[in-house]
Amino acid sequence: MSGPAADGGAAHTGKPADEKPDADGTDAAADSPDDDESLAELGYKPELKRTLGNFHTFAAGISYISILTGTFQLFYFGVSHGGPAYWWSWPMVFCGQLMVALCFCELAARYPVAGSVYNWSKQLGGPHVGWLGGWMMMTATMVSLAAVALAYQVTLPQISSFFQFVGDGSGRTDHAANAVLLGAVLVLFTTLVNAFGVKLMAQINSAGVAIELIAALALIVLLAAHITRPPSALTETYGLAEGQSLGYLGAFLTACLASAYVMYGFDTASSLGEESKDPGRNAPRAILRALFASFLIGGLILLFALLATPDLHAKELSVDGLQYVVLSTLGSTMGQIMLWCVVIAITVCALAVHTAGIRLAFAMARDTNLPAASLLARVSPRFQTPVAPAVIIGCIAVCILLINVNQPQIFSVITSIAIIMIYVAYLMVTVPLLVRRLRGQWEPAEGKFSLGRFGLPVNILAVLWGTAMATNLAWPRPEVYNATGPQHWYLRWGAILFVGIVAVGGFTYYWFVQRKRTCVLAGHAAETPKEAADRTTSDDEADDPEDPAATSSS
Repeated sequence: MSGPAADGGAAHTGKPADEKPDADGTDAAADSPDDDESLAELGYKPELKRTLGNFHTFAAGISYISILTGTFQLFYFGVSHGGPAYWWSWPMVFCGQLMVALCFCELAARYPVAGSVYNWSKQLGGPHVGWLGGWMMMTATMVSLAAVALAYQVTLPQISSFFQFVGDGSGRTDHAANAVLLGAVLVLFTTLVNAFGVKLMAQINSAGVAIELIAALALIVLLAAHITRPPSALTETYGLAEGQSLGYLGAFLTACLASAYVMYGFDTASSLGEESKDPGRNAPRAILRALFASFLIGGLILLFALLATPDLHAKELSVDGLQYVVLSTLGSTMGQIMLWCVVIAITVCALAVHTAGIRLAFAMARDTNLPAASLLARVSPRFQTPVAPAVIIGCIAVCILLINVNQPQIFSVITSIAIIMIYVAYLMVTVPLLVRRLRGQWEPAEGKFSLGRFGLPVNILAVLWGTAMATNLAWPRPEVYNATGPQHWYLRWGAILFVGIVAVGGFTYYWFVQRKRTCVLAGHAAETPKEAADRTTSDDEADDPEDPAATSSS
């Protein structure tokens, strides 16, 4: 773990004694040449402007996890399938994801680069593993953006019927169609913000995260003040063990998906490494802070909600979920204030997901690993951000949303599969890292975050956890993949089919088409030592007053 030694290897930045830190607590001089040297080691020249400090990177990670978005969107699912005892899945998922996050912290310190999962898997497992990891993560990110955008429908109509623009909500497809409309508006917003530059995105995201954290803490206090039952209620299982081949364990494994769907995306804090100041030190801290804050605050919200709800057996608990608890416990006025904070949380969550997808597309395109690579890798000189990926990802997300208009059951299947692909993409990092450790080929960044002797056991646990969770997510259970309507085999086995098609189809395209073009685009490649020496010599000759050529050119 990081300790006194973690800060001992920093290079002296030469900061003047009177230079003050930035408003977010990051030294202005932290934007040192060392940040760009680590990028040059990977073969890239710096193009994205370093403007993000400590809180910005922390906010990126925690807004992707989004405590309020996840808990409010999935509370009903956990209670429906596991009863109040599903709460214990929250610390279980946290412990597993912590193992993954610790591995990511070492990588973030060693490789502070955009498109973190793609570049990490490429550095550890080679270009083929890197491409597949990036492809799975990018596909999942675009679906996740659409899924987060749908969360508006869960909250806005409960604030006011005004937000039910399609019908009155009683029609068979009213809710689904309205969800697409609200979601499309949100995706348009995230597209415009991301297209106008990372600084605007970071300001909106940081403000939204601050509001979300304050609201979450206030919600914890308010729910705690309305507790009506003892903690023993967390052993209530609703008798869901009946009819399960594995007893209550089967029900619990289904219910724990509600927690697994929330606690991921912390790697976003490192995906902005090329736009962060001193990312080798700040990114690992941001990853852990985001995960720990989400665990503590989210866990307390779920705990006190279960202990404060008026009736643990109320039908609304399994239908409206946490929204029902808030409105029935805190009253209409305070409840609606909290729901508006949830809307803000959903907004910044979608913004963070979109941002992560853009950086991933930029990183892959820079290596000529996507079609139209030069367009996707182009950084706008005005906005200092890749604009084309922002627009294209936004358009694809809206197209995915349209599936939900008449087929919400299929969309729920695709959404679940997107989470599986993220867990698989994480395995594309942790497995090659474990192989490197076992071969004695892994060396953490000197003087930065390191797991030391705990690296191997933590890495083994991360791989075991990721494999077990991906298997649990993909298990063809009807509760997840064919919850309503007529039963279809292709929905039940949708996870295995869809992930297989995306992985095999994508890799086939890569192997026969894209693999032959892979190389760093000329405009993005770092200078070779010879090029740097030639440029220095040329500059010196141009500045030499005794040089006749320099005199004539002036």
